[in-house]
Amino acid sequence: MKNHSTVPEFILLGLSADAQVQALLFVLFLVIYVLTLMGNLMLLLVVKVDRHLHTPMYFFLGQLSFLDLCHSSVSVPKLLENLLSVKKTISVEGCLAQVFFVFATGGTESCLLAVMAYDRYVAISSPLLYGQVMSRQLCAGLVWGSWSLAFLDAFINILVALNLDFCEAQNIHHFICELPSLYPLSCSDVSASFTTLLCSSFIHFFGNFLLILLSYIRILLTILGISSASGRSKAFSTCSSHLTAVSFFYGSGLLRYLMPNSGSTQELIFSLQYSVITPMLNPLIYSLKNKEVKAAVRRTVTKYLQCFK
Repeated sequence: MKNHSTVPEFILLGLSADAQVQALLFVLFLVIYVLTLMGNLMLLLVVKVDRHLHTPMYFFLGQLSFLDLCHSSVSVPKLLENLLSVKKTISVEGCLAQVFFVFATGGTESCLLAVMAYDRYVAISSPLLYGQVMSRQLCAGLVWGSWSLAFLDAFINILVALNLDFCEAQNIHHFICELPSLYPLSCSDVSASFTTLLCSSFIHFFGNFLLILLSYIRILLTILGISSASGRSKAFSTCSSHLTAVSFFYGSGLLRYLMPNSGSTQELIFSLQYSVITPMLNPLIYSLKNKEVKAAVRRTVTKYLQCFK
């Protein structure tokens, strides 16, 4: 592992240099973060305590909520700190640690969304065998596999990135550390790291997206084979929340990583949607569109309110 040279820290230029705007942004993102914590913790609690939700679909939903908590907590606390700070610095080691965990949690969520698409395919195509196919052992294995693959992918990328040297430039035109944002700051050859990132993105993220696409093609073919309109509508409604979550995650994530690293307003907006907004929206997407989740939330809230009477 090389020494990272003469630069001990980076400066995250963030979203605005105006003090009043920073104060408003701090309040906004603090509210978003609190809502993210509350929404995802509520879903985790409901999935855990309500026996009606002890199915593979909601097991994966609970894992998604935990991931959203992790993914948001990697970036938002540092963003809030910098909005109140004058220096807005982050150490090189801290920056690389943030890169690792952004990559790892985002990669795990990508895998989990592919697993959830397969789960929906099994539920729609083989409803009578759903419980047998999606056994507890298989569900646990798919989740552990998602975490393992994503962390291995992140470890490989960060291991290659550790060989980068940073000599003069310190300013990162972003509110968090992401690997593409570090390349313009490096005074060494970034081709190995860039190639590794490109390959892992195609294999990991595009691979998972392809699995999701194939699952939904088979789901669509199954739905088209259902004779009644009400049956087709009911089958499709079970997928609508997942499709919305996939659209938010992949839409903002892919657009962010396909854009040049210029620190443009569009780039920052896509990053905010990917790392800050989407983790807040997922609990709303899955609760507002799902009668079972809404009923479980009511039962859980009623149960705990009665405990305080």
